[in-house]
Formats: sequence, C-alpha cells, structure tokens
Amino acid sequence: MSQQVWTAVDDYFTETLIGDDPVLAAAQQAADAAGLPRIAVSAPQGKQLQLLAQTLGAKRVLEVGTLGGYSAIWMARALPADGRLVTLEIDPVHAEVARGNLKHAGFAEIAEVRVGPAAESLQQLADEGAAPFDLVFIDADKPSNPVYFAWALRLTRPGSLIIVDNTVRGGKVAEADSTDPAIVGTRRLHDAIAAEPRVSATSIQTVGAKGYDGFTMIRVQA
Repeated sequence: MSQQVWTAVDDYFTETLIGDDPVLAAAQQAADAAGLPRIAVSAPQGKQLQLLAQTLGAKRVLEVGTLGGYSAIWMARALPADGRLVTLEIDPVHAEVARGNLKHAGFAEIAEVRVGPAAESLQQLADEGAAPFDLVFIDADKPSNPVYFAWALRLTRPGSLIIVDNTVRGGKVAEADSTDPAIVGTRRLHDAIAAEPRVSATSIQTVGAKGYDGFTMIRVQA
C-alpha cells in the first residue's frame, strides 16, 4: 500500500461520511493564509474526536496544542450550550488564527485559547482550581508528552479520556535506541502510562492522509 492509496481512502470516507463543511474549510483556508503548517488532524480524525466527546457526554474539554483551531472546532461541536473548551497554544500568531476560526464557527463563548508554554498554562489551570475535564486531547511538542500526560491526569477525573496524537511516529516508536527527541518523549510517555495504576490505555496504529502514525487512548480509572 502507498500514501496515494491511504489518501484516496481518507478522501472517500470524508466525502461519504462527512461531506462538505464550509466552516472547517474556512478554518483551513485561514490557517493557510497565515502560513501555519499543515499538520492539523484530518477530517476523519476530527470527526472521531467529536464522536468520542459525544459518547462521553463531555461538558469540559482540554486541548494541548491549538494550531489554527481545526480540531478544537470538531470537539466544540460535541459540547452542550453550557460546555467549555480550553485550548493551549504557545505561538501568538497561531492563537490569533484559532480565535478567529472559533469565533467564525460560533464557539467564541465556550472556547478559550490560552497563549504560552503549555506546561505553564496547565499549572495555571491547576492553580485556578479548574473543574475536571472530561476529555483531554494532546497534540503538541512530542518531547513534552510525559509532562502533558501528568498534568492531564491531575486535571481529569475517573471516567475521563485522554487522547495523545502522533504516538507511532511512522513506526519509529519501536526503536529503543532512538535519540530523536520526539521518539524519546513518546517512549517515555508509554513508560509513564504503563507505570500509572490509575489508568488503562492502548495505542493504535493508523494510516491515512496524514501518513502512517497513530494515537494513544487513556481512560482514567481512579
């Protein structure tokens, strides 16, 4: 199989199950116009996040890594009118694009974009006594994944779900001797999960428009 096939299958699923979405198309166009990298989740991946949030009955969502707000829009669509989404972004330009996209999507009242290093923003949420989040989506710098997981565990509750994206790294996660910071961080994440008795988790390999990668799904048990 090839990337061409994987992309064609994603395109088919997107056309058949999701269809045209002017709001999301506008969000991607705004991101492109601002020069943001094209590293947002695919449409099928975004829809999966929405369905997971709806299945959980999520009212509070936390995202680490906003980019242009594409995935945030998908998750915000799952929230009730009194729901809340907090998304963390280190780059002020990215954050401004995301705010505009979330406003255009109709979520300015329930979505908050916080700017700064994610570890600092997570500390601030804890210091503020933020209510537990039902769903956490981590899609930021990979070397810091263990740190983000530790904070996510602190900011959730039993029954919450934590999703970490890009944890297969084209299969390189299996390379125990890798010195790539992203691989080292991802392996440390899995070690931290394995050593944590309060969670149950699995990692899934995927292929699609984004290539060969995958995600880790973690349920907080206690």
